Amino acid sequence: MQVSASFLGSKKIGKDLEKLNDTNVDFIHVDVMDGKFVKGKTFSFKEMRKIYKYTSKRLDVHLMVEKPKSFIKDYALLNTEYITIHLEIDDDIKELLNFIKSYGIKCGLAIRPETPLIKLIPYIKMIDLVLLMSVEPGKSGQAFLMETPLRLKELRTLIQQENPKVKIAIDGGVNETTVKQISSCDLVISGSYILNGENYQEQIDKLR
Repeated sequence: MQVSASFLGSKKIGKDLEKLNDTNVDFIHVDVMDGKFVKGKTFSFKEMRKIYKYTSKRLDVHLMVEKPKSFIKDYALLNTEYITIHLEIDDDIKELLNFIKSYGIKCGLAIRPETPLIKLIPYIKMIDLVLLMSVEPGKSGQAFLMETPLRLKELRTLIQQENPKVKIAIDGGVNETTVKQISSCDLVISGSYILNGENYQEQIDKLR
């Protein structure tokens, strides 16, 4: 299982990214919020460019924004592996997925806990990743939703039918206890659990 480390709840981002850079974490998870799609709002891309120098890890970018196109243009310029947009936005999702692909970057769709999985079907053959939210998006440190393992099982069945190459990532409340319930996913995103530990590498190892 791959691990992506989120710094959404970090109080000392540069230092935490430097420490994560010394681990074998697979990706740095970048949460981008516009204050519209979710209540929270993150720093600007200009600030991200300054923060970015602290890590050489590939980025896994999660756009919790209503209008992703300008954000895609920006984050495509960085060392980005995945750009993931939300299924629930009021925008042309197919156009946006093709726009991400035009930069040679893998594209993902994130889905909120209450959104029916069947809504992914029109896009499943276009994407590389489904980001299954195990909390309501927008805030670090939330508790893992207990219906997530069943939802993961249903999503795995759907993907096997539609496009077996798609990876499943899970984001929200992931720690050494909850990760055991979602061991069939391909990638977990964890923030507070890793950053609140004394040794980041030990925390990452417990998630694998």
